[in-house]
Parts: sequence; C-alpha cells; structure tokens
Amino acid sequence: MPGIVDWYNDIHNKTDPRTADWFLVTGPGPLLMIVASYVYFSTYAGPRYMRDRKPYSLKNVLIVYNILQVILSTILVHEGFVSGWWNDYSFGCQPVDRSNNPKALRMARAVWLYYICKLIELSDTIFFVLRKKNRQLSFLHIWHHGIMTVSSWIAVRFFPGGQCTLLGLINSFIHIIMYGYYMLSAFGPHMEKYLWWKKYLTRLQLIQFSIIFVHNFNHLFLDCSFPKFLSILLTVNSGFFIYLFGSFYVKNYFTPKSQVEAGDAKAKRKLIVEKSE
Repeated sequence: MPGIVDWYNDIHNKTDPRTADWFLVTGPGPLLMIVASYVYFSTYAGPRYMRDRKPYSLKNVLIVYNILQVILSTILVHEGFVSGWWNDYSFGCQPVDRSNNPKALRMARAVWLYYICKLIELSDTIFFVLRKKNRQLSFLHIWHHGIMTVSSWIAVRFFPGGQCTLLGLINSFIHIIMYGYYMLSAFGPHMEKYLWWKKYLTRLQLIQFSIIFVHNFNHLFLDCSFPKFLSILLTVNSGFFIYLFGSFYVKNYFTPKSQVEAGDAKAKRKLIVEKSE
C-alpha cells in the first residue's frame, strides 16, 4: 500500500501546474466515467437499444459534425506549427517547455483543444450505433477512440508540449482528410463516384503511426530530458496500431471479397447463437 501511495504522489507531482485546473483536466474521474460510458454504450447498451429499431438517418447532423471536425483539425494543425513544429521544435529531442512563455502556453492550449477533440470524436461511434452500422463497431475502432482519449488527457495534464505533440499534429492533419471524406459521403450515394480514394485513408493512418513509431523509437537512444517511459508507451501503442490498421487494410483491400463475406457471415451466426443461449 505505501508503494502505491508513493507512486501516486510521484505521478501527482509531475502534474503541469499551468493546465492542472483546466476544464476536464483536474482529475481522472470525469475522464474515466466518460470512457467507461462510451465503451458500455458502444458494446452493449447502444446496440441493444437499436436492436428492434430502424436506423436513424442523421444526414444533416453528420454534415454539420464533419464540417466542425474539419475546422477543428485545421486549427490544431495551424496551432501545432506556429507553437513549435514550424521552426522551433527539434525532431530528435524536444523537452516540454513548462514556462509561461507565450509559445509554450499556446502549445499547452493546443494540446488541451486536441484532448477536447478526442472527447468529441467519441460521437463517431455513437453515430455508428444509431445508424446501425454495426460492422464499423470493431475492436480497432473502439480501442482507437478510447486509448487516444486517455492518451490526450495524460498529455494535457502532464506533458502539454514537447516530443509527444508531433503525434497530435500529424493526427490532426490526417483528420482533415478523413472528416472531409466523411462529410462528402454524408451527402448521399450520389457522392460515391467522387470518393474513390477511400482506401488511401487507411494508408495515411499506417504512414502516421509508422512516423510516430520511428520518431519515438529513435528517442530511446538519445540523451533527452523528455521522459523515456512515455516514448516507450508511444512506441508500443503506435506499433500496436500499425498491426491493427495493417490487418484491417489487408482484410478489406487484399483479401478476396468472398472470404471476407464468409467471415462476416460466420461472425453473425456466432452472435445469433450467443444471444439465443
């Protein structure tokens, strides 16, 4: 017990005082409640509620939502560049500037906005549930949204700047393209002929996590005051995402369609059997 208390006190002492009292950052309680509710709704409550209901259209909601996401992602890319990554930050080693320097504070606010965006993005899954797009409710999708939300909270509370912000910059750039695609697709089937580049979104995700993997793996061999344990976590997590997104890409774009459909049919039969028991 004393060891756990000491560990907690040590972590608490690393809290960045500039962000400690910001909205939804003061402690892990609200975040854990949100993420737990998200997982519960996504995996059980939501699908159960929609089981005997017709899917909602949500066309106008999705158009507005995706436009908002494109705007927020564009702001984050701009803030990431002007706050450090354009000409101040080093790709080799970049500690967190915990001073009240205007640029350092601007980067901290950008990290907080990124965290808020991750919370908003949990709505992606809610929309899938309400539209009965159950095939989209994969382990990859739910894990990705959940772990990115938790990671962004850790960043804004303990490390609002420095090395780890490259992930947010690249991820926000990818989201400009991704939510732009979702926005166009929300207009209806007549837009499909303009969305031939769908498969390239997964390639961009793979490139994103490959860059983050190399960036943080390289940091493990440098003498840098940025925490090594955080770089290890980012390396492991990005490697895991490379595996998950790579498996998704192979399944959807290299595996013959007949095999994919057979696998989906088998999964549906298994689910029916489990529900009947």
